[in-house]
Amino acid sequence: MAVLGMFLLWFGWFGFNAGSAMTAGSDIIATVALNTTLAAAAGVLSAMIAAEVLVGKPDLSMIINGSLAGLVSITAGCADVSAGGAAIIGLVAGVLVVYFIMLLDKRRIDDPVGAIPVHLINGIWGTLAVGLFSLESGFFYTGDLSLFVVQLIGVVVVAAFVGIGSYFVWRIVSLLFGGLRVSQEEEHIGLDISEHGMEAYPSSSGPKSLY
Repeated sequence: MAVLGMFLLWFGWFGFNAGSAMTAGSDIIATVALNTTLAAAAGVLSAMIAAEVLVGKPDLSMIINGSLAGLVSITAGCADVSAGGAAIIGLVAGVLVVYFIMLLDKRRIDDPVGAIPVHLINGIWGTLAVGLFSLESGFFYTGDLSLFVVQLIGVVVVAAFVGIGSYFVWRIVSLLFGGLRVSQEEEHIGLDISEHGMEAYPSSSGPKSLY
């Protein structure tokens, strides 16, 4: 079911990336679709290898997140990079997602589906990668870091806006409602049981991840 979900997301990304370039002409749409698939496939490959090296086995959940990391990382530059650049971006994304999933797990930060490494870390990487791999203005083609600096400023501005905005929103929620955290008992048994009366991930469904 998880792999099926991955392929549904992968398929949907064609609409997300190529669909946003529809006004640019059919040639661009084809390039975007190709780059999207190359980055996702590269993310699968590098995540599988990274999991083998770091975990000891090609963990399926890591491989799935590798594909999603590739999709996220290519989104910003999908119309501006070459096929080779898309593959490299995806390869880096697959390694990043495995490393940061393991890092969050060691730091005991609750992120059971790897959303932070997939979307935050690789969102940042994909944004910065535009400044490196853009065929028109990327550093690797022109030797000019101007576009990379612009992308970096964008990352910092968005991080500041979201960070400051989130702080005040959650402070207000905390003051008005005492926060949104459930009881320790509900944390232990899981919200799937306490809220819905059933297990979202029954132990009989298959082997657990090893990382």
